[in-house]
Amino acid sequence: MERNFSKEFEYISEAYEKSGGEVSNLLAKDIVSIIVSGDQVIGRNTVEGVNIEAETKENFVKLNLNVEDNTRLKKPVHLCVGYLKDFGEQNLEYDIRIGKNAQVNFVSHCSFPSSQEITHNSLANIQLDEGADVTYRDSHFHNDNGFVNLDTKYYIKAGKNASFDNRFELTKSRVGKMNVLMDISLDDDAKAYLETKVKEKMDDRVDINETIHLNGKRSSGIAKTYVVGQDESRAEVINEVYGKGDNAKGHIECDEIIAGEKVELTTIPKLKVINNTAEITHEASVGKINAEQLETLMSKGLTEEQASNMIINGILS
Repeated sequence: MERNFSKEFEYISEAYEKSGGEVSNLLAKDIVSIIVSGDQVIGRNTVEGVNIEAETKENFVKLNLNVEDNTRLKKPVHLCVGYLKDFGEQNLEYDIRIGKNAQVNFVSHCSFPSSQEITHNSLANIQLDEGADVTYRDSHFHNDNGFVNLDTKYYIKAGKNASFDNRFELTKSRVGKMNVLMDISLDDDAKAYLETKVKEKMDDRVDINETIHLNGKRSSGIAKTYVVGQDESRAEVINEVYGKGDNAKGHIECDEIIAGEKVELTTIPKLKVINNTAEITHEASVGKINAEQLETLMSKGLTEEQASNMIINGILS
């Protein structure tokens, strides 16, 4: 029996909107878009300068995306990924190459609106050639009644004078169990900004590892992580920077807020300087919501809960 992809697209569209996406962007003919439901690519569109190939098999989708040299896309590339079943497994692999002096903005939304217990594994290998400029926004939306086992890995290589800006967000639903790895290597004059924002609750478990390899001369990288833990959730954040290139600069920052009596949060910075001209710094904080901020908001008529939520939303916005 042939699958009804039109109905499946309708369900994926609903989930996409809940995660913050706009369905109209998936249908426009002048926008690069890829729609994955389970282990099927149910829609894709491309434009001049962008080549897309897909391979599918049971529980697995591989996408090869190649952006040609000097291609500068005015509109974002939209990636819509969903899994509509209550139970099961989804495995995704991205092989992305951004050509010399190309400019691309990726917007990715992953939605699991019906999950009772599913596993989602994602591996992204991203190559930026010399002078490439890339931003990548990855937003996840799960649900509060089920459990998602999430394992997401990014391996990025940025060539000379390339720029990469990566933002991962999971703040609109419970997490489940999550492991996120971001690992980037930078050549001469390359730049990177990595940012992860997560709000966990119930018995969620979160592991985050952000690693920056400052291999090239004058390479620079920043990694920032924000975690809010509620109820009985636990999280461990490891931020690593390795300074190898001449005059390389790196900075890592981790802010974790405890918003529950049984929350366990850990932050581990690791800085290694291999070149004495490299400079690496870090900031880290783990604790409750700032009491002074809380008192200031409560003095304006907010309850403690309202004031706490306002502070948390401000951090995660």
